[in-house]
Amino acid sequence: MQPVTMYTGSYCPYCTMAKRLLNQLGVSEIKEIDISRDSAAFAEMQQITGQRTVPQIFIGDTHVGGFTDMQALHKKGGLISLLNGE
Repeated sequence: MQPVTMYTGSYCPYCTMAKRLLNQLGVSEIKEIDISRDSAAFAEMQQITGQRTVPQIFIGDTHVGGFTDMQALHKKGGLISLLNGE
């Protein structure tokens, strides 16, 4: 299974929903980078993704986007294969 990295924020319901979906799909480890109190991590996230909102989810080296992007990918049937490196 591909490693999952997620930029998150405190009290972010979309972050919680993203983690819940990934856990349901068998992802046991998610590297979380909390940008709430870390301006350097926030700047890094913006530079890498061009986005200012959380979550920002990476599966392997692929930037999936936020929760709604990941959910749409799952509904199309692409999330599990991405997680499996296919």
